[in-house]
Amino acid sequence: MIEGFPVTNTPLTAMTDSASAPVPPTAAPAAQAPAVAPVPAATDARAGIPRQRGDAPRRSGSDRRRTPRRVPGAAASTGAAAEDGTVAPDAGARAPMRTHPLLEKLAELYPALFGALFRPLKRGIFQDLLAAHPDAFERDALKVALGIHTRSTRYLQSVAAGEKRHDLQCQAVEEMAPEHVHHALLEVYRRRKNSKNRPTEDLLPKLRNRMIAAFEASGLTREAYIERVQGRDEAANAILEEALADWSARNAKDEALLRAFEASGQTLEAFADMYGLVPRTVGQQLERARRRQALDAEASSAAATVSQAQ
Repeated sequence: MIEGFPVTNTPLTAMTDSASAPVPPTAAPAAQAPAVAPVPAATDARAGIPRQRGDAPRRSGSDRRRTPRRVPGAAASTGAAAEDGTVAPDAGARAPMRTHPLLEKLAELYPALFGALFRPLKRGIFQDLLAAHPDAFERDALKVALGIHTRSTRYLQSVAAGEKRHDLQCQAVEEMAPEHVHHALLEVYRRRKNSKNRPTEDLLPKLRNRMIAAFEASGLTREAYIERVQGRDEAANAILEEALADWSARNAKDEALLRAFEASGQTLEAFADMYGLVPRTVGQQLERARRRQALDAEASSAAATVSQAQ
């Protein structure tokens, strides 16, 4: 949290080191389309100060009868973190959500990181904030606030987009780990799929396309990428396998098109017109095929160099 995330079977984390702990995914429920296991809160989601004895006057008997019964599992009166980073206020379940007060303070201090646009945070940002503002933040409260922030959907979207991690000066300082991008993609997909305002279109094709883009951006081989990002959730692993199968099929089509184009001796426009294709789309496919050939040649050369050295 685009939104942020190297070991095998790395689960989705809250992306700020000590601000939150790794959270293992759980088994996915059975459904028509593969579902991604929910990711539980990585830190204590409660925000605010527990009410002390004597803060409110005692209710009369009639008041107690009119008081609605608390639903098991509902947010506590001190506020519970939601997936969008807001906190339920004391006023009740129907009151509008409010932002954690420390997140409001962070947005004032660092609007480029915590403001309208969320940027992935560098690892160790928790210690950086404490060092920069030793008297402004209480350690445990800051840990809770950062945990809420990095679990929010807006932050995870920035991580899923593959953006680089940023420091307090909003300078990009390190690449996002492939496994963090991958698990953020899965979590954003799960939240959209389980949303009350669930879209009617099938979200899986978009998810697979974004997985392919993340895989290509990683620069890893297929085997190395699977080793880095694959987890214990079989449904999520199945989606990854489908995405990589789509990638292999697309590569085969691109290579066949490139061979046909080079053998034709035609210009791009004439070749596309001959097959009833869109020149721009053909150009993109040819460029992908050439780039794939170059990467394969580099990998073969590197492997040959290593073999000779050994």
